[in-house]
Amino acid sequence: MKNFKTLVWAQIFIIYTRYIIGGAFVFASLIKIKGNRFTTESGALYPIDNPWHFFETMYQSGLYWKFIGAGQLIAGFLLMTQKYAKLGAIINFPIILNIFVITISYYFALTPVITGMVLLANILLFAWDWNEFKVLFNLTPIINSDARLEKDRVWQITGLTMFLFTFIYRVLVDKYNVFFWGVIFTIIGFIGLLVGLSRHRKIKNSS
Repeated sequence: MKNFKTLVWAQIFIIYTRYIIGGAFVFASLIKIKGNRFTTESGALYPIDNPWHFFETMYQSGLYWKFIGAGQLIAGFLLMTQKYAKLGAIINFPIILNIFVITISYYFALTPVITGMVLLANILLFAWDWNEFKVLFNLTPIINSDARLEKDRVWQITGLTMFLFTFIYRVLVDKYNVFFWGVIFTIIGFIGLLVGLSRHRKIKNSS
């Protein structure tokens, strides 16, 4: 039976899962690092058990608000590099777990579904690299000699390009447009996909 991890479509799915999670966290992180709210108004006047009051309290903390943003930025960047994605998944897990618990602790309508899916995606990344993560539990890791697409620089360059676009856009633009960001982010990812698959076919045909 062919090793599941050698399937091109499976590897592409994992690579782009990292891009999407990483890109979303980078996008969300910079507003905190800049010291701004991610809501349009203050939540100070809302009841104490209201989620917007909770977020206002975190925002007013100042340093803690920026610390959360810095953690999201680092985790998102590492995920998008592909080269350091395993470390990114480790750092990102407690962050997304915390976010998920917050969304089920207050009323957020369908938001827990979204945060739950991101949490499951992070667990999927753990499962994908379980052989390497075994060392963290004093288990013997299995060294996989199979060529991984993520080791090709085209995927790393694609991730870096996505990161730089997101970073620069969020730093320079205060009145951002999520749709515009999503379209450009998707276009960069699609171009990277075409180039990456083309390179893979050439390498495969020449071997």
